[in-house]
Amino acid sequence: MPHDTKQKRKDLLRGMVFFSHVGIIIASCVLIGVLAGRFLDRRLGTSPWLLLIFSLVGTAAAFKALFDLAKKK
Repeated sequence: MPHDTKQKRKDLLRGMVFFSHVGIIIASCVLIGVLAGRFLDRRLGTSPWLLLIFSLVGTAAAFKALFDLAKKK
C-alpha cells in the first residue's frame, strides 16, 4: 500500500475519532444534567424546575467542553 493511502486512511480515522469524541461529550454532559435534574425534582418535589435548570447547565457544560477541545486543536 502506498504511503499516501496509509496517511489518508490515518487522517480519516483520526477525524472519525474526533467527531465521535464530540458526540460523546455533548451527549454525556446533557444526559448528566437531565438525570441530576430529574433526581432532585423527585427528591425535593420541585418538578419541572430543577430538570430545566440542570438541562441548561448540562448544555452549557457541553459547550464549554467543546470550546476547550477546540482550543487544544
